[in-house]
Amino acid sequence: MEFLETPAGNPLQYMATVYGRGLNYERPPFTFQSNEWEALARNRMSQEALGYVCGNASTGETYQKNREAFKKWSIVPRRLVKTTSYPSLKINLFGREIPSPIATAPVGVLRIFNPDGEIAVAKAAARERVPYIYSSAAATAMEDVAKANGDGVRWFQLYWPANEHNDITASLLKRAKANGFSALFVTLDTYKLGWRPSDLNNGYNPFLRSDSIGTALGFSDPVFRSHFKAKHGKEVEEDLHSAASEWASMIFPGFSHGWEDIAFLREHWDGPIILKGIQSVQDAKHAVELGIEGIVVSNHGGRQQDGGPASLDCLVKIVKAVRDKIDIIFDSGIRCGADIAKAMAIGAKMVLVGRPYVYGLVLGGEEGVEHVLRSLLGDLTMNLHLAGIPSVSQKDLNVDSLEFSG
Repeated sequence: MEFLETPAGNPLQYMATVYGRGLNYERPPFTFQSNEWEALARNRMSQEALGYVCGNASTGETYQKNREAFKKWSIVPRRLVKTTSYPSLKINLFGREIPSPIATAPVGVLRIFNPDGEIAVAKAAARERVPYIYSSAAATAMEDVAKANGDGVRWFQLYWPANEHNDITASLLKRAKANGFSALFVTLDTYKLGWRPSDLNNGYNPFLRSDSIGTALGFSDPVFRSHFKAKHGKEVEEDLHSAASEWASMIFPGFSHGWEDIAFLREHWDGPIILKGIQSVQDAKHAVELGIEGIVVSNHGGRQQDGGPASLDCLVKIVKAVRDKIDIIFDSGIRCGADIAKAMAIGAKMVLVGRPYVYGLVLGGEEGVEHVLRSLLGDLTMNLHLAGIPSVSQKDLNVDSLEFSG
């Protein structure tokens, strides 16, 4: 797409290109209004795919709180701040410099939204220099996604099998390390899928189908394949229905691990470990005590537990308690550049973007994802620039940049 032929990592050049082509009466193929991406994507998806990505736990109260929480904070601009360059979006995370303050949240079963699924997202993220997080529930094997991501920054998200299957966990971590995934994100809030009325209404659980949607990681894992053959006397391909059910029971075992089990992960992973799904100050402090490198303040976008607090409200409390002791990432509810700025001003070092890039995937595959990522970064850049904030570092962007009206 010609509009995306501008240099990656320069979202403002993207804006200039669009306006330049507009002089010849050309219009871009995707909207820049981020609050319209979902509505447009809804018209393209099957009922099952729509219910899966747009659905929430029970009444959707947690989801609604996530969005409403951002409106309680306002970015207060400063004037006559002399600058000679646009705001820097570089951050330092896990001891390294990263050019983007956003990463693609781990979303599974991406091929139900577009046949290119994870491959498209991994390529787009690498091109835009945005870290990519691979989901344990992916529809594409880890090795293929790593190849598509090339020299991009990539991290592995683990849905954690029960201790009786530690051999499978160890195998997944070994594969992740061998394929250039440099950090481990352990999801803590999804040991069983939540009560999701939209999926129940459709009778749709993508992890139980006789295909590789949501099961590709397991079907390509030598230890899981060996386990399945020993138990059933056949290869995975000979009984996809049973294999899918068994893999789903591995990564969604039904019951939670305990804090003591993190020791096993530490034994088999020598990079940063990040706990995803932290909502309480007590859990954040416990993560610090155990020497965990990072946490993701997240409620899974409101998809797991209903009646919970807004993730942004939890971030405020957690930052006050542990900000200087651990890297804090924010997730749940990000829809535009101002949302990113607010979460980072409160104290997050990075934010994860989930549903928006999925809508981009629906609307235009790899190019749609690139458009969403560039748009969010461009929106963030201009928000900061016009507010007189020269960078996303805490010395420039902090809670003093905000006004609370909750």
